[in-house]
Amino acid sequence: MASIRELHKQLIHKERSSVEITQEALLRIQALEPKLHSFLCVTAEHALEQARQVDAKIAAGEEIGLLAGIPIGIKDNMCTKGIPTTCASKILENFVPPYESTVTQKLKDAGAVMVGKTNLDEFAMGGSTENSAYHATANPWDLSRVPGGSSGGSAAAVAAGECTVAIGSDTGGSIRQPASFCGVVGLKPTYGLVSRYGLVAFASSLDQIGPFGRTVEDTAILLNAIAGYDANDATSLKVEIPDYVKTLRPDLQPRGRIKIGVIKETFGEGADAAVEQAVMKAIDQLQTLGAEIHVISCPRFRYGLPTYYIIAPSEASANLARYDGVKYGVRVADADNLLSMYKKTRAAGFGKEVKRRIMLGTYALSAGYYDAYYLKAQKVRTLIKQDFDAAFEKVDMLVCPTAPTTAFKAGEKTEDPLSMYLGDLMTIPVNLAGLPGISVPCGFDEQGLPIGMQLISKVLREDQLLQVAYAYEQSTDWHLRKPQMKSV
Repeated sequence: MASIRELHKQLIHKERSSVEITQEALLRIQALEPKLHSFLCVTAEHALEQARQVDAKIAAGEEIGLLAGIPIGIKDNMCTKGIPTTCASKILENFVPPYESTVTQKLKDAGAVMVGKTNLDEFAMGGSTENSAYHATANPWDLSRVPGGSSGGSAAAVAAGECTVAIGSDTGGSIRQPASFCGVVGLKPTYGLVSRYGLVAFASSLDQIGPFGRTVEDTAILLNAIAGYDANDATSLKVEIPDYVKTLRPDLQPRGRIKIGVIKETFGEGADAAVEQAVMKAIDQLQTLGAEIHVISCPRFRYGLPTYYIIAPSEASANLARYDGVKYGVRVADADNLLSMYKKTRAAGFGKEVKRRIMLGTYALSAGYYDAYYLKAQKVRTLIKQDFDAAFEKVDMLVCPTAPTTAFKAGEKTEDPLSMYLGDLMTIPVNLAGLPGISVPCGFDEQGLPIGMQLISKVLREDQLLQVAYAYEQSTDWHLRKPQMKSV
């Protein structure tokens, strides 16, 4: 699959039609899905109708934007009017939203062609996309391994060329970690930069929608389309949105202007040697490009994981209380009374990981434990943010591995939740502080599995984040390598 810009040129020069491009994507989905399982729902007729509308505009001599006619996958926790939105959960298997999320509406307005809804860990709770109630997604680089999670379906679909770009959501690393595992670019924007209206809530103070692409430029083009204020979202930021694509250039000149801090707490125990080595080489390359490198300490970084696993389950406990069999979704009817119906519906509808987090959160919020757990976690969250603030007084940007390991074997961690949670060690603090972060491919391990480097910037400095990521990408060939997936 070509880049957005390449496809756009083909469209406006009438070398190919949007219908042809869409059909190619749908045929690839049909060929690969029996083993990959990136999608929960393939919207072929809907996609072809959108493509025909783009072709009609071109035929009429109308100008089209960069995203018009481009195949895109949407994580199945964003509401799409008239198209099922299940959150990969049995409790929502029959839910068809009566309205469109802000992000998907913006993409429709831009002319993007939605080829399907991508798989995820149920309600975005997980790090491997094995917690889906329907099927587990495989990693295109090695079908015996996981693609990461919870946005594993979106990352795998982009890596395998089933769509050009995709949308995911990131609560504790759910865009960046699968981007690292699948060898693509994944961006978690500043909290509030992209509207959450129509995103099915997991942890409301942490959730953020963001883009996947095979290149930094594709990711920037997608961010241009979805960023911006939305009156429907009370947490949306009313700020001026720059053109992120125009900020991209293949160098970091003048030398020394960009100061990048290496978070020393993210190296050492717990990180694979191959990951450390690849990221350190990438940091050397950033220095060669003109960045000034400093070693920075964020001493409370390591407290991100326990802090997150109190705050996120607590918010999930409150958000998921709405799934009771009354308003929408699945209902277990053979109950003696209302309370029995609640219990039976939730027992049948929620998976094991979702139940685990609801129970953790309910306990942390219960009388006698709120101050000891939830309130204390919020105080630690503030300390973590203060560490970032102190670091950004010295440098413009921070760098570390995206994940401590490469993609692990399917089934390897399903019975060890704590081990699974450790995969988000490097990404969670970014969500707790509301900062933007991006994962960029920076190498492969000895088994040929992708490795990602995470760059973190100040609030609303996605322009600088994308610029540094782009300069690094253009000086290497990691983004040009693709998994050798064939029809299965």
